[in-house]
Amino acid sequence: MTLAEIYFWCALFIVFYSYIGYGIFMWLLVKIKKAFQTSFRFEPNFEPSVALVVPCFNEADYIEEKIKNCLALDYPKEKIQFIFVSDGSSDETEAIIKKHPSVMSLHEAARKGKAAAMNRAITFVNSDIVVFCDANTSLNSIAIRELVKHYVDPKVGAVTGEKRIISKDKENASGAGEGIYWKYESFLKQLDSDFHTIVGAAGELMSYRTNLYLPLAVDSLLDDLMQSMQIANAGYRVIYEKNALASETASADVKEELKRKVRIAAGAFQSMGRLLPSFNLFSNFKVSFLFISHRVLRWTIAPLSLLFLFVMNLYLQQKIGGTYSYLMFAQIVFYGMALLGWYLANKHVKVKILFVPYYFFIMNLCMYLGFFRYIRGKQSANWERAKRA
Repeated sequence: MTLAEIYFWCALFIVFYSYIGYGIFMWLLVKIKKAFQTSFRFEPNFEPSVALVVPCFNEADYIEEKIKNCLALDYPKEKIQFIFVSDGSSDETEAIIKKHPSVMSLHEAARKGKAAAMNRAITFVNSDIVVFCDANTSLNSIAIRELVKHYVDPKVGAVTGEKRIISKDKENASGAGEGIYWKYESFLKQLDSDFHTIVGAAGELMSYRTNLYLPLAVDSLLDDLMQSMQIANAGYRVIYEKNALASETASADVKEELKRKVRIAAGAFQSMGRLLPSFNLFSNFKVSFLFISHRVLRWTIAPLSLLFLFVMNLYLQQKIGGTYSYLMFAQIVFYGMALLGWYLANKHVKVKILFVPYYFFIMNLCMYLGFFRYIRGKQSANWERAKRA
């Protein structure tokens, strides 16, 4: 086997492990762990005090419905505090919030970004547990109960819920692709949680022990990742709770999905630079292994390997042929399907078989775009909500 072939198969292994192999490996580890471990017993009467914080920016179209959703949650009213933080909203968001006396309204005219809004809100929290939730998501009635039940275990420092994508048009490529991605991502998070801890929470619904919350740098792009990883690095577990649901509609179209994912990608590179202890396998092996396998490879080496695979496959096809010719054909078909899916999605033509290659291509393209945006310093910490279907 030539050196070029070794490089090729190593790159192929990295791609396989990052997107499929890691899930298989974790599934086996969790099966083994559960065979030797008794299940944890929850206390049905455990009801710690909770503060539900909702950062907002120009949410006038959603905020009334969001407040009603919050007030209808199944949790003792005397034990839950509602805090809505309006960060530089220029529409009717603040006026609508003030109509509800049971909700604390924190408004600041200057727009400073989500991390700054969260840092400001935490100073008003007087509860054991703080829950952050996006303004355009809907929670199921038992969401808070399902989150806080885990805190009976003193080793648990944070608990995240499950993000659900509601697609009003099931055939929409952006919506279907996003939905498939989050189903698989939820499966992986459950495995991470069962094994030890998750390494990247869903900001749509995230809770922490209040005394563990650390104020973030105001330019932080991925507050949920940074906060949860800091807690995991401190020796606490971050749990995934599939029965606490935060539902939102899919991105309206390809352009809006690109905008959202490029911002997340830029935040991923920023976060890696600020989470250097998470790379130290000798300090906290489990956390580092999970972080590198589940997150870092997908953000860095896997997208590079995909490009390398294509170029190297062209070379090996010409030099050796055989198996490499078949693999080259498979790659061309896959990327052809992805590009056709992108084209048809922009034309609002629906072809189900193209959803997965299309979304896979978009995710990896956004990692490249996000990297260049990050190194140019072009990504603002002020969130710009993607338009939803």
